[in-house]
Amino acid sequence: MRLTRITLLLITFVIALGFFQLARYLMDDVQPQVLQATEEVMIDAAHVFSEMVEHEMKNGRQGTGRLREIFTDARKRQFKAQIFELRKERMGLNIYITDTKGMVIFDSEDGRREGQDYSVMNDVHLTLTGKYGARSSREKESDSTSSVMYVGALIGPGDKPVGVLTVFKKQADALPMIAERRNVILRSIISIGFGIILLIAAFFWWVYQPLGMLTDYARSVEKGQRPPKPRLGAGREVNTLYHAVETMREALEGRRYAERYTQTLTHEMKSPLAAIRGAAELLQEDMPPKNRDRFLENIRAETSRAERLISRLLELSTVESKSHLDAVESLDFCDVVRKALLQAEPIGEISRVVLVAHLPDRPMPVLGDDFVLRAAVTNLLENAIDFSTAGSSVIIDLNAEADMVVLTIDDCGPGVPDYALDKVFDRFYSLRHHQSGRKGTGLGLNLVKEAAELHHGSITLQNRPEGGARATLKLPAQK
Repeated sequence: MRLTRITLLLITFVIALGFFQLARYLMDDVQPQVLQATEEVMIDAAHVFSEMVEHEMKNGRQGTGRLREIFTDARKRQFKAQIFELRKERMGLNIYITDTKGMVIFDSEDGRREGQDYSVMNDVHLTLTGKYGARSSREKESDSTSSVMYVGALIGPGDKPVGVLTVFKKQADALPMIAERRNVILRSIISIGFGIILLIAAFFWWVYQPLGMLTDYARSVEKGQRPPKPRLGAGREVNTLYHAVETMREALEGRRYAERYTQTLTHEMKSPLAAIRGAAELLQEDMPPKNRDRFLENIRAETSRAERLISRLLELSTVESKSHLDAVESLDFCDVVRKALLQAEPIGEISRVVLVAHLPDRPMPVLGDDFVLRAAVTNLLENAIDFSTAGSSVIIDLNAEADMVVLTIDDCGPGVPDYALDKVFDRFYSLRHHQSGRKGTGLGLNLVKEAAELHHGSITLQNRPEGGARATLKLPAQK
């Protein structure tokens, strides 16, 4: 696993842990906060009700009688209150009143607590002693949602109280609000956390994605391929690294290129030069005219071979020195093929091979380098001539297929041996020419392959069922 992924996972884990702790703290704090707010309102209500009862008593009326009517009528009221996400349709506040001995003398819930002794309850006991009296008790000990909140308020003056009024409310009434608040907190934390993770991921992508592209580019170059320039994006610091790598690559390739071609030229020129020198030394001796003519022919053939080798090396060096086309132009591929035909026709005449071209009347536009493409087509034509029998024809067809320009060249030779089909495009791999019996330079088809890849095209060579071989060059058509 890459360091980038490990780092991203660690950061994600730390953020997730931090947000988990924050979420747990906030969600645990929601219920106390809501209940505290509820208790604060209950305190106000308790003191309002106690004052109302005290006023009733001062006026000589029974304080609890009026309360019973109020609560009975209040429960009959129909209302719909939308408190944010909470919908309230019934009253949830109740009271009971105890005397100074803690006996319940009034209960708004149908009087079910009346007559019971609540003197030990905190809301009653603490209030009678002048303290803040409140408690929370479960109606069912096993059910945490059955808790009820109680808040007491003194009736009468502090030195001569007449009783305690307790306001009570079920915590279950607040649970929907608590649950909704928790959901809001959870959604918010998840959204913020996800946003931060996305931001971090985007940052890593912005930094490491071009580095990955640059790494793939370097590996492709290492394999001898010609990858297109990676699109790293404008304004990225990695562009500086790319230019430095590209400059280093060009410098190293230029040095290796010169060494390789010097070694290649030295090695390949040994054979023709040795043959020419041997023939020249033999010509100094007396010999029959027939032998002399044979040695002179050898000198001419080896000289031609040396010239052709140097020409191919120069063409190949021009193509291989390019990692990409620096300047491309719009070309009519028909014109490129015609120029190559003019260059190959003299070789065809010497070998008594006719070049038959079927070119379309309309232009076949491609983007590329005229010299490189003409050299590639010329090499394909010369290769077809070299492996054709005397008196035969080489058929050239140029067509458009989908978004590609397709050139096919068919010869009437013996075809390519099966063992050589996957090697013919390798540098210095050659077969004996059909007519001369001599091996080629092994550079022509390699040049074609390099030129095709340089133009983002392809080249294939396969045997035809009716005999001979077919070379197919495909190039992207200009849109």
